[in-house]
Order: sequence, then structure tokens, then C-alpha cells
Amino acid sequence: MLKEFKEFAIKGNAIDMAVGIIIGAAFGKIVSSLVNDILMPPIGLLVGNVDFSGLFLSLSGQPYRTLAEAKAAGGATINYGLFINTVIDFLIVSFVIFMLIRQINRLKKEPAAQPAAPTTRDCPYCFSAISIKATRCPHCTAQVERAK
Repeated sequence: MLKEFKEFAIKGNAIDMAVGIIIGAAFGKIVSSLVNDILMPPIGLLVGNVDFSGLFLSLSGQPYRTLAEAKAAGGATINYGLFINTVIDFLIVSFVIFMLIRQINRLKKEPAAQPAAPTTRDCPYCFSAISIKATRCPHCTAQVERAK
């Protein structure tokens, strides 16, 4: 079993998968920073200086001014602002992955094969297949015009 695991781990598929996961995690951090630090502040400004990451609903009945204050007091909260940020993260990541896969598929497409030029034609007298270069039918010996 150890030998099989070693072969699996050394194969390119497992290594490629590991590299993909590491790059994906780093890419996720970049997208999270893009959403939290670049996209959400202007959106929050447009909707009236709202910081989405600070939006929450207190379930304990206690009024808290900030999410940090509610967490420090141990209050139960529904953090719908953080959920909005996470949904935007997901939408951006899924859109980027969609565009990447779309481009990869576009590059993978093989050009459509051109139909081969015909090499034979029918004799106008006996309708047998003859070479396109023929000037006389080998079947009925009729003289035929050369194809253009």
C-alpha cells in the first residue's frame, strides 16, 4: 500500500493538483483583498457610507454598535455583511475561472478539417467513376473533357 501511495504522490497528477490548490488559495486571498479593500469601499460610499463587513443582526437582544463589540461581549449575531462580501468574492472568482476555461477551450479547439478535393468524377456517357485528370473513360473509351 505504501508503494502504491508513493507512486500516486509522485505522479504528475497529484503534483499538479497540489500546485493548483496552492495557487487557488493564493488567488482567493487576492480576490478577497480586491473585494474588501478596493470594491466594497466605493460601493459602501455609494449606498451611504456603509461598511458591509460591519453589518450584522444581534440575536441576543442587546444593542451593539459594532460587530467587534458584539463578538467581544459574546453576543450571538448574524453577520450578513460578511456574507455579502463572501458572495461577491465567489462571483468574482467564478467569473474569472469561467473566462479562463472559456479561453482554454477556445485554444484547444482544432480547426475544422477542410474537405478533401475530389479525385474522381463521373463519365458523362457511362456514369462510371473516372480520374479527374482523365481525357478518355477507361470503361466506355469515350473521349471526355478535362475537368477544370
